[in-house]
Amino acid sequence: MRFVVPVLFSFAGILAAADKPAFRTDAEGPAALKVERDGKPLKWFQPVDGEFPPEGSAHAISGELIRVDHLERRLQLRVDRNDSQDASVLDLPLAATMLPYGSIWYHGAPAALQDIPLGTHLHGLFYLAKPDDKSPLPETSWERKTPEWEFRRCFRVEDDFTFNARQKQLWKIERVDLKSAKLTATLTADGKPVGKGKPAVFDLLSSTRVFQGNGFGDLQALQPGQNVLLNLTWATLYSPGRITRVWMDEASRTIATQAQLATHRDHVREHGFPAWIQAVDDRTQIVTLTLFGGIDPKLFDELTLIDEKPFGWPLSKPEDNPKAPKGTIAVARDSLMTYDPVNDRKGGNILDIKKGPLEPGSSGVQVKVKCDMLLEGYRPRRIVRFYPATWKVIALPQEEQFHGRE
Repeated sequence: MRFVVPVLFSFAGILAAADKPAFRTDAEGPAALKVERDGKPLKWFQPVDGEFPPEGSAHAISGELIRVDHLERRLQLRVDRNDSQDASVLDLPLAATMLPYGSIWYHGAPAALQDIPLGTHLHGLFYLAKPDDKSPLPETSWERKTPEWEFRRCFRVEDDFTFNARQKQLWKIERVDLKSAKLTATLTADGKPVGKGKPAVFDLLSSTRVFQGNGFGDLQALQPGQNVLLNLTWATLYSPGRITRVWMDEASRTIATQAQLATHRDHVREHGFPAWIQAVDDRTQIVTLTLFGGIDPKLFDELTLIDEKPFGWPLSKPEDNPKAPKGTIAVARDSLMTYDPVNDRKGGNILDIKKGPLEPGSSGVQVKVKCDMLLEGYRPRRIVRFYPATWKVIALPQEEQFHGRE
């Protein structure tokens, strides 16, 4: 029996190792920390074109939005200060590009980068840049770089409102001092303090907006005992940050989310569902699409709506069944920008809509479309936009189309 215990411990060790992901995660400590497993460096996960990344494989970085190119879905954050940084690398920018399936959230709803004001504090999930990425880094004094500078592909960004609401967290106000313009609050979940439960002292501004019910309040409306959501700026630059917005109750938070949802729905209907091509059958001209996540699920219900004579229908021949749902596909770039969607679309009947397993970045919705013609860009792993036939496809502003720039 003396040999049984070592065998059991060895078997337990194998099981423990099997439970650990094959890539580096935030659980191993700061990004700059060198981590080994079995004597070998443990590397961060590198996204693969045409595949969604595994759960928990991204690196969390938070910071303030300081620059945006919303057309190319690029952003810069002034990275929050943390204990892993020395004084020489505080407050430096991180430049990143949204992954094609990367999602943006604001006020608890899906968004586009142009929806988020500069100066908004954001929480993000990032991946390393491609090994061959040669794009220039942000200009800084003495060419300094944030320790996070290599994480240049963004999977998700969200404001404080969304970040806290998603985790069912609220700030409980402990004290309000309007004379010194300070608000002291403790982050809670289900009424209990989060983490060590240490109160944070925020700065109030004369421009701080207070939302209450279906209207506005003022700073005098802030009282101890209230449970609120906050949006911040200058977070970690001066104490925990400055409060730009306060939502005092569920009614005000619901209104903010519904307003952003309406903006999001309009944007998607005008620009099409973002997706990539899963498969192409050249003989039958059937294209299978996987629609990306970060989309209001109610929009997927519009895939089954029927319009027998859609406006501006661009097909070269009639679809097989005019009484069936249908749609068209426009080729897009990794930034999700299309070329000339009014004219550069082909499609036809939707043959099948299937709900598959949810993966990070994926909606789980797959659509099979019988096309009247296959365009050059209809290839597996290529990025596209899909327009149900009930959506009126109109010309976008010139800067939002890549037509003529290629």
